[in-house]
Amino acid sequence: MNSPILQLLVLAGIAVFLILRLRSVLGTRDGFEKPPAKLPPERRGAPRPELEVIEGGPDHDIVDHVPAGSDSAKALGRMKQTDPSFNVGEFLQGARGAYEMILMAFEKGDLASVRPYISDDIYAAFASVVEERERKGLKVEATFVGLAEIGIKDADFDEATKEAEITVRFVGELTQAVRDNAGDVVEGDPNAIKRQRDVWTFARAMGSADPNWILVATGE
Repeated sequence: MNSPILQLLVLAGIAVFLILRLRSVLGTRDGFEKPPAKLPPERRGAPRPELEVIEGGPDHDIVDHVPAGSDSAKALGRMKQTDPSFNVGEFLQGARGAYEMILMAFEKGDLASVRPYISDDIYAAFASVVEERERKGLKVEATFVGLAEIGIKDADFDEATKEAEITVRFVGELTQAVRDNAGDVVEGDPNAIKRQRDVWTFARAMGSADPNWILVATGE
């Protein structure tokens, strides 16, 4: 037997061996196999629930801070329509900084540094208190610790004037002590943290070039 025929017989034998091994590993398919189940006609083409998209919905920049459908929510919505750059969350961040800045300026008697951010009426009220303290020879030592709470109490928008007002609740934490001319503490405790509750109202003409909100009213 010549060499080429011998090589063919060897290769054929190897092929048969491999086929038998594959059958023993993978098995064979015998008999009838049920085809995949088909969806009934009424369900064909029906959208999958997880793919449904609901457009619109509440503005979480508003309803995360005031009840949905409330007068305050409607007022904030009209503010955003009038001035698309307005954002409630960003406003509250600014109010947080303004509260600390104005409160500490009042405690230290340095109203000039915050004059652009308070109305004439508020400036006059704060200045009268500062002047009375100076007349009595009293000095306030205060340190701002932080805010325990902040939230919107009310919001109002005048469509005619575009004037917006937002009233914010603050619960500030600070140390405070009032000393007389001799340096003795006559009120407060420089080592104790106290909580101070304030309700401040900020105003701004929406859409104006001036982005600053002005403190126009204070309360407790």
